[in-house]
Amino acid sequence: MLSKKTKYAIGALRILATQTHGDPMLISDIAKVGDIPKKFLELILLELKKNHILDSKKGQGGGYFLKLTPDQISLGQVIRQMSGPLGMVSCVNKEGYVPCEECPGEDVCGLRSIMTEVLSATCDVLDHETLADLLEREEQLQKVKRDYMFHI
Repeated sequence: MLSKKTKYAIGALRILATQTHGDPMLISDIAKVGDIPKKFLELILLELKKNHILDSKKGQGGGYFLKLTPDQISLGQVIRQMSGPLGMVSCVNKEGYVPCEECPGEDVCGLRSIMTEVLSATCDVLDHETLADLLEREEQLQKVKRDYMFHI
C-alpha cells in the first residue's frame, strides 16, 4: 500500500510537471492545488530535491521545479525514495534486506519464492512507468470520461 507521503510526493510531482516551461512553484501553491498539508509537503519536496528529482530557486519568482523531465522520473524511483524497498517481505529486498525470523531457510521458503516473483513483476511495471506515462494515462482517462458523457 502506498503511504500518504508517497501519494503526496506523486501528487506534487504531477502538479510541477504541468507547470508551463517548468516555471518554479511556491510550496504554498503546490499545497493548495494538491490539497497537501504544507509542513508535510516541505519535507517531501526537500527529500525529492536531495534525491535530484527536484531543484529550487530562491528569491523573486522562486520555488520548486522538476530537475528531470517527466519521462526521466520513474514511479518506482519515487516510491522507493518515499517509502523504501518495494518488497512485501524484507527477505526479498536488495536494499533493506532482513531475513525472516520464522523462515525455514531462504532456499526452501515457498513464500519467499512467490514474493520474489511479485517483487520482480512490481519492479518491472513501476520502473518502466514514468511521471509522463502517468500524466498521459490520466489525460486518456479524462478523454474517455468526456467522450462518454458527451454521448449520453
